[in-house]
Amino acid sequence: MAKIVVLTGAGISAESGISTFRDAGGLWEGHNVEDVASPEGWRRNPALVLDFYNQRRRQLKTVEPNAAHHALKKLEAYHQVTIVTQNVDNLHERAGSSHIIHLHGELNKVRSTGDENLIYEWSEDLQLGDTCEKGFQLRPHIVWFGEMVPMLEKAIVQCIHADIILIVGTSMQVYPAAGLVAYADPAAKIYYVDPRPTVSYELSKAKNLTIIAENASTGVPALVEELSRM
Repeated sequence: MAKIVVLTGAGISAESGISTFRDAGGLWEGHNVEDVASPEGWRRNPALVLDFYNQRRRQLKTVEPNAAHHALKKLEAYHQVTIVTQNVDNLHERAGSSHIIHLHGELNKVRSTGDENLIYEWSEDLQLGDTCEKGFQLRPHIVWFGEMVPMLEKAIVQCIHADIILIVGTSMQVYPAAGLVAYADPAAKIYYVDPRPTVSYELSKAKNLTIIAENASTGVPALVEELSRM
């Protein structure tokens, strides 16, 4: 049984109908990133930020996990699997995967602005005036630009000990997530599934890199079938 770490990005969720937020002009659903995904934007216009994530949360209820999500769950029957995702949706959870690290937070959670340890499950709209038990306004449990990535160290440890790393639906250009493969053992096998794969500096140094230039929903199930026979 191998230890497999799966790094997933927007591409795997896009096939379920989840918006990737950022368009070619760098806008997120028509908004500047700084307005809806930064501490400064939150301080400037919290109502706008709440509305942005409320729309994302509503959209999440209308989509389902796709074949790639389900295949990764199937892989758990054969290997030890940890998913490290840049996505804030819950599609991996809904597909049944057991071990998931959310680098950038979770749409279906909120946290206190006065005590970051107070985190709550949240599936409905979040409004101004919704407070934690200590009376502080609640905010989306999302890692915004300029904020620390609290789950990064945990993800690094997983990559250090991985026998196999699967990269699915991500450009491997956004740090710090893009740097995770640098922590892998040189002997680790790396599979990169993406219709438009970008070989980053870290990936270019990998000795055992296999590129599968396919969409997640087709490339991942086929790869899982292969890995299940190992």
